[in-house]
Amino acid sequence: MTKPYVIGLTGGIGSGKSMVSQAFAKHGIKIIDTDLLSRNLTSSGGKAIDQIRQLFGNNFILPDGSLDRNLMRTSIFRDSEALNRLESILHPLIRTQVSYEIAHSKGPYIILVVPLLLEKSGYTDIVDRVLVVDCDESLQVQRVINRNALDESLIKNIMRNQLSRSSRLSKADDVIDNSGNLDTLENEVKILHKRYLSLSQR
Repeated sequence: MTKPYVIGLTGGIGSGKSMVSQAFAKHGIKIIDTDLLSRNLTSSGGKAIDQIRQLFGNNFILPDGSLDRNLMRTSIFRDSEALNRLESILHPLIRTQVSYEIAHSKGPYIILVVPLLLEKSGYTDIVDRVLVVDCDESLQVQRVINRNALDESLIKNIMRNQLSRSSRLSKADDVIDNSGNLDTLENEVKILHKRYLSLSQR
């Protein structure tokens, strides 16, 4: 069976990766979002919950049985060892699910959304092309404040743990500028969709 053509979609926090993937989905393209997979694994009854409880303790689990994401977010970006422990639980489970979904995809190509695609090993070997969603860093910060009500210092700490904007752009095969309005974004996606259809048929 031929491996599907896979576009790795990435970008800094608040760049608008979900907006871009949703725009591709409107064209009937299969989206595999590792953040969504992670959320499912850490929801009530998720496969990662027992291991998280064992490694981090009951205080990281909410009364409904799901991960306390706010507490974990604060912990991992102030303690690199906590981040390593969490990744040791989640990454193998996510990678297994990603491989399964790619193998069973029937579309012309796949958008694989991985926030840390260029920072971490594990996915660059399965993507055929890297698409970076880009916008000004001040806009990233404002979007995350509006979306998650996080403290600005924490957001900037998260950004420091990601590749710099210039480094990310230097590794991109394609770039979407997501600093404008939705119509502009969807037009950029439409152009790339045609390109990816062509590439996937070669």
